[in-house]
This record gives sequence, C-alpha cells and structure tokens, in this order.
Amino acid sequence: MKLEKFDLKQKFGVIDIIIFISLAAVLFLIISPNIGKTINPSGIEVSTKLSNLPRYALLSVGRMAGAYILSLIFTLVYGYIASHNKRAEAIMIPILDILQSIPVLSFLPAVVLGLIAIFPNSNIGIELACIILIFTSQAWNMTFSFYNSTKIIPRDLKEAAYTFQLNKWRQFKTLELPFSIMGLVWNSMMSWAGGWFFLMACEMFTLKGKDFRLPGLGSYLQTASNEGNGKALFWGIVTLVLVIVILDQLIWRPVIAWSDKFKVELTESDDAPHSFILTIMRRSVIVNTITEKIFTPFIRNINEKIDKFADKIEKNKKGKVNKTINISKWCIRILFIGLLIYSSYGAIKLVLSISSHDISRILPAVAHSFFRVAVAQIIALAWTVPVGVAIGMNKKIANLLQPIIQIIASIPATALFPVVLGFFINAFGGLNIASIALMLMGTQWYILFNVVAGAMVIPEDLKSAAKIYGLKGWKKWKVLILPSIFPYLLTGMITATGGCWNASIVSEYVTFGRKTVSTTGLGALISEATEKGDFPLLIVSTIVMCIVVVGVNKTLWKRLYSLSEERFKIEL
Repeated sequence: MKLEKFDLKQKFGVIDIIIFISLAAVLFLIISPNIGKTINPSGIEVSTKLSNLPRYALLSVGRMAGAYILSLIFTLVYGYIASHNKRAEAIMIPILDILQSIPVLSFLPAVVLGLIAIFPNSNIGIELACIILIFTSQAWNMTFSFYNSTKIIPRDLKEAAYTFQLNKWRQFKTLELPFSIMGLVWNSMMSWAGGWFFLMACEMFTLKGKDFRLPGLGSYLQTASNEGNGKALFWGIVTLVLVIVILDQLIWRPVIAWSDKFKVELTESDDAPHSFILTIMRRSVIVNTITEKIFTPFIRNINEKIDKFADKIEKNKKGKVNKTINISKWCIRILFIGLLIYSSYGAIKLVLSISSHDISRILPAVAHSFFRVAVAQIIALAWTVPVGVAIGMNKKIANLLQPIIQIIASIPATALFPVVLGFFINAFGGLNIASIALMLMGTQWYILFNVVAGAMVIPEDLKSAAKIYGLKGWKKWKVLILPSIFPYLLTGMITATGGCWNASIVSEYVTFGRKTVSTTGLGALISEATEKGDFPLLIVSTIVMCIVVVGVNKTLWKRLYSLSEERFKIEL
C-alpha cells in the first residue's frame, strides 16, 4: 500500500454522508417516542454519609466491570471484522472515528430515553443506561488498539499461519490475539481509568430539567462537590484511590506480568515484570487444581467446538449455507434502508427546527474547542512520550511508576475541578484556560499508556543491537525508539483527540456548589442542550463535532496509519 493513495479527495465521500445521516437518524429514532413527554427521575437520594462509601464503591466497580466486559467483546468482534474485510473496513473505521468522538452526554438522551421506555416503572433502565454510557468511554481506544495491532503483524508470522493452513479461528487465537495482547492490556487499563473519569457524569446527570442518579462512588463525589462538602469529597477520593490500588494489585499487575510472555523477540529479557499475586496463584494448589480440573477442560471443550464450527464454515463456503446467508443479508439491508429513510426524515425535520440563534453559536464554539483540543494535545505529547518510553524500557521504573500513574489517571478530574477552577479564575482568567487543564487531566493518559505499551514490545534483540552499535541520545530515538513506538503513539494520539472532544462536555460547562460556569465551546453547547432537553441543538452540535474529528482523521491520522503499516512494522 502506498502513501499516495490517501489523497485529499478522500476527505469526505458518500460513505461519510451516509454515516452522518444514519447517526442523526438513530438518535432521532431512539429519542422520538419521548419527545415532549414528562420524564420521571429515579427518585434515589445519594447520601454523603461516610458509612455508605463501601457499598457505593462496590456498586460502581460492578457497573465498570459490566461495561468493560461489553467493551472487550465489542473490541474483539468489531476490530477483527474491520481488519479482515476490506469492504467492511471502509465503513467500520469511519464509524469508529465518529463513535469515539461522540461525547458521553450525546449518547445520554438516546440511551436513557430508550431504556426508560423499555423499563418505565423500574430503575433497571437507568442502571443499564449507566453501564452503556461507561461502555462508550471505554470501548473505542481498545478497539483502535486491537485493530492497529492486527494490521502490523509481521509478514513472516502471517506467512507461517498460511503455511500451516490455520483456519480463521486458529489464526485468531494463536497469532492475532497474542500479538495484540500488550497493547490491549495497557489500553484496557486506560479504558478503566477513562470509565472512572466519566463515572460522575454517568451515575448522576440532568436531562430535560430532571435529575437522575444512582448510588455509587461517582454520584457520591458529584454530590459532595455540588454541596461543597470538603470532608465527604476528601474521603470519597481516598476510597477511590484505595479501590484503584486494590484493583491494580489484584488484576492489572498480574495481567501485565502475564502479558510479557507475548512479546515478539528472540532474546528473553532478564528483567521481566513480576506480580506477587500472580506468583501466589501459580504456586497455589487450590488454584492449580481448579484450573486443571475445571477451567482447562471447559476451555478445551469450547475451543474444540469453535474449531469444528470454523472448519465447517470453511468447507461450506460455496454451499447452501452461503445462499441462506445472502438471503438474510438482503432482508436485513431492505429493513435497514426502510428504517433509515423513516428515521432520517424525522431527524432532518427535527434538525430544521433549530433556531437561527443556536446556529450562529456553533462556528465560534467549534473554533474555541478546536484550539483547546490542539493545545491540550501538544502539552500532553511533550511529556508523555519521554516518560512513557522511560517506563516501557525500564522494568524497575515501570514497577515503581505504573501503579502511580494508574491511580492518578483514574481519579476523576471533575472531582478536583472546583479547586482547579478556583485557582485559574483567580490567576489566569477563568474557564477558558481551566478547561484546557481538565482536558489534559482526562486525556493525556491515552498517549502515555500507548507509548508505554509500544516501548515494552520493543524486542530485546533490537535493544541489544542498539547497545552494540553504540546508539545513544537522539540517534537512538531516531533509529530505534520512535519507529518502534510510532504505531502505538498514533493510536494514543487518535484516541486522545477523541477523548479531548469528549472531555469538552465536562470542561466547558461545569456545575459545582449549585452554580454553573460555562465558556464558549462545542462541549458547552452539548451539555447545555442535554440539560435543557434541546434535541435539535444536541443533534446538530454532535454531528458538527463528529465532522470536525472525522475531517482531522481523514486528512492527518489516516495518512499516518498508512505510513505506520508501510514503514514501521517489526519484521522477523
């Protein structure tokens, strides 16, 4: 693939127009049954009593876990299809660009109103909505990571899989998934941290003037912040940090140590990451017995059934099964087109009802938000690359700093924002600058975690060769480090850009101490439209944000992805 293929003529096309119309149509289709109707709030009070913190923490961790499981399933299915089907890739990657740029609050009305309609007399709808909203803050960077990893698998390994005639399932489990594990693990950690960042917005929010809330750590922190209760806010953050430390020791450190065995290298590292918990589990007689007697046979049985099913599909590629599948595909397409036409008409009608005053606010809002996103990205890039490389290439530093950055990245910046905002209002001029700080606090970790993952997968063979040839300083960065981490850095930059736009909804429109402070920006428009139930402004603002992000992706990131595939693959 040549870089020249990605020219400026590909900025926007029919596919993009269809995607944007579909987006507006889907939003309209979900919210239309509830437009004009009175919404009943959940009726749940969130108490700031310290005795509630353990229960709230467990509830929040449960919602985060549910959202992460959905994210992981979505990542593997969506990323696999996009990386193996060229026709699907042309549609699915632009859709992923759009999805990762849609703020959580833009999903909020559609998800909440739809689930309330399904569960009108229960809080089940709100619970499911919270999990789905957290999912929207976790899934996209994991999917980008898995997709990018499968695209840069060394040619030698692909040829070996072809030589051994591995079916698609065997190729997935023996090559593609293991090769992508390192990036997937670090992006999973980032997704979990991102879930904490938006937890406050997901567990407690205002829609059409009505308050919705669920008992949890996020709603506890937001309630304490709104009440100006410093004591409750302090202990809430302490509880959050404690939960993060426990999860880091019980889950993430063992997973990082386990994932090190998937590095592609000929020379084994002498300083591999280790985990005390993982060592105990490996030495435990009970764990080994359960693994050998229950877990391993179960996995083997499932694996054999999937193998047989995959082989059957391979054999029946030209048989009747294909004809049945084709008929089903055409039925689904006809149904989708009919639904799209109906909902597009309603969406266009709703969008056309937007006032001229709101339209005049959009372009200035785009300009202000774009400037803040660019500044936040430049600042993040300046420090995360050197720090990430230092962590990824030095296991001692990684063991020391990894839990620290995991804790810092997971603390919701919105919980600390009243303090930050107070400082900037007194010193630098208010929310215009403070919003950049909040964007930075929430999204710089996407770049850092991906750079760490990229530095960790650099083979020991190349490190040894660099040492033998005496590569130091800038020459080492130019020849070894930057080419090796480039694909991961690119993934981090793309997801961080989407994260910055996402963070604009909470950084440009801030409520604390029962006061609302806002500034000019697209995120502020979306937050305002969500709170007031102004659906025309919400849909238009969301689509404009998507157009801006996709435009940048097509003119910049897509070219760099091509360069990454062509020049920065580690071949054996």
